Amino acid sequence: MDPRQILDSLGLSGDVLDGLGGRAGGQSAAGDILESFNPATGQALAQIRCATAEQTTEVIGAAHRAFDGWRRRPGPARGEVIRDLGNALRAKKSELGALVSLEMGKILAEGEGEVQEMIDICDFAVGLSRQLYGLTIASERPGHHLIERWHPLGVVGIVSAFNFPVAVWAWNAALAAVCGDTMIWKPSSETPLCALAVQKICDDVMERHDAWGLFNLVIGPGRSVGETLIRDGRVPLISATGSTPMGQHVGEVVGARLGRTILELGGNNAITVLDDADLGMATRSILFGAVGTAGQRCTSTRRVLMQRGIAGELTERLLAAYRQVRIGNPLDPATLMGPLVNQRAVEDMLAALDKVREQGGEILCGGKTLDQPGFFVEPTIVRAAHDLPIVHEETFAPILYLIEVDDIDDAIAVNNEVPQGLSSAIFTTNFLAAETFTSAVGSDCGLANVNTGTSGAEIGGAFGGEKETGGGRESGSDAWKAYMRRQTCTLNYSPELPLAQGIHFGD
Repeated sequence: MDPRQILDSLGLSGDVLDGLGGRAGGQSAAGDILESFNPATGQALAQIRCATAEQTTEVIGAAHRAFDGWRRRPGPARGEVIRDLGNALRAKKSELGALVSLEMGKILAEGEGEVQEMIDICDFAVGLSRQLYGLTIASERPGHHLIERWHPLGVVGIVSAFNFPVAVWAWNAALAAVCGDTMIWKPSSETPLCALAVQKICDDVMERHDAWGLFNLVIGPGRSVGETLIRDGRVPLISATGSTPMGQHVGEVVGARLGRTILELGGNNAITVLDDADLGMATRSILFGAVGTAGQRCTSTRRVLMQRGIAGELTERLLAAYRQVRIGNPLDPATLMGPLVNQRAVEDMLAALDKVREQGGEILCGGKTLDQPGFFVEPTIVRAAHDLPIVHEETFAPILYLIEVDDIDDAIAVNNEVPQGLSSAIFTTNFLAAETFTSAVGSDCGLANVNTGTSGAEIGGAFGGEKETGGGRESGSDAWKAYMRRQTCTLNYSPELPLAQGIHFGD
């Protein structure tokens, strides 16, 4: 599909697009011009007029005012709005998936898969809208009982990253909406068109349900738009996805005003392969985890911890698999790996490989740029010792480190020695090893998988990690609680007024 056709199909026509969205009758953005580029060609796709810091403050005020009406709608009624959003996304799945591939660079199957994640979380949230439940708690006082109630929190700020330009917004937005919150989305400046396309869909949904102010969009630089959003006390929760340094800054700023954060930050994910593993399954999972999205997932496989007995065979299998990876236009269904997002990402990968050489690692394949337009690189396999400094860093690129280990205990120690703690996996047919890996003395990551890779989390489980990954949780399970405030209520249904702990006060 031609890039212009993709943009036109999503209503993204025009010389300069407006970087503000979600406010009926609102003013147009008044900031600087931002250009969006196709990473497969390096060519400009469109220009967007950014919001200013002052306009961001106005949007926060509008979302804050809309919150009062939105929280008064019953939860199931809020769920019907998200049902409509999910259906609207279904109707535009192929077009929006193509836009994700066009602007971000992931292959078409992954682009459409990302939109499917949006649809799935909407379905999850619709059911959740009838299950925002609390507890009934026994009281020590006669004629009393305690209950927990969950109430909407307020305005939620969502800061998303380029690598999942729409899905992670939906994880937050669908849950926040059914919980009774309004929201403001600050997308990555690398993928503004994806955000604009989703906002146009949201605008139609808000129009149909008289819900203006629920979904809001502010496109602009982090130093102005982002800083304004995270510093405003009217935004009680900031959910931010990105690098660990970015998350540290957000955590400090929001924490200083006693706000809440959900931080989804870096990953340095390892797959352990034991001697008894199915090497065919392991190879396929490692290939997808390391090469998928050109290694630009927070859950991308960065390290393979190979038990020595199968290290040689697994290495040969991986080298053979890498030789078959087709690199090229992400919109071509035959492509397995598209480009990196920009030239800086290419330079970061090459700098990391320079460190590999300096520190004694051995590059087994790849490691070069492709002599063609766009930001294409070869996926790279490196044989390395587990304690090389570069191995402990997250490089957002398709670099895979092969590391030999002695046994399950050694593998767990190496898995856990890096500062990040997002995703992990083990391939084994040994029940005891699998249970050990997922036990309290096993992987210290937020995600621990058995006989499946580090990437490809389902929306039903809470997603997030530990240590420098930030500790936040999004998507399924009880992640919805982060978007609400808990209230403990004591109800006295007796004519007496006993005090807790047996305290007597006066007569």
